Amino acid sequence: MNKDILSGVVLLAIAGIYYTWSTRIADSTLSDEIGADGLPKMLAILLGVLAVCLIGRTVLAMGLRAAAATATKAETEEEEDDNAPLPRALGFLAFGAAYVFLLPFVGYIVATALLIGTIAIYEGAPRRSWIVLAAAIGGGLFYWAIFVKLLGVNQPMGSIFQGLF
Repeated sequence: MNKDILSGVVLLAIAGIYYTWSTRIADSTLSDEIGADGLPKMLAILLGVLAVCLIGRTVLAMGLRAAAATATKAETEEEEDDNAPLPRALGFLAFGAAYVFLLPFVGYIVATALLIGTIAIYEGAPRRSWIVLAAAIGGGLFYWAIFVKLLGVNQPMGSIFQGLF
């Protein structure tokens, strides 16, 4: 069995268990029309949909590969490039660690913008492109707006900016 199919099945099982557990959350007198179990149920459903998409994409890709059995050397190199080697995975882990470290100092918007920009450059985007800068700043503001304004989840402002605001 392909590792993506196995991952999709495991994620689907986790989504089912999480959904089952979320139905056991009791409503309180402070509940709104969504209820205390609304967000956990939506997250479980979203995880289930993503798991089904992962399985479907993998099955579709396996079918396409079987149909094109006479792959050229360039296609083989491209397929090998899709597998993340250990150094690449460690690079992403380092970005995540740096994000967690910088978050209390520079705040959510700046840390998220830095994360988006460095990952874009790490993945091969041109270093001096205004598109990377715009995507990083826009992404930081977009995620801040989602979490802070839309969902009401306060994010760290950063010790550097405490005196300014």
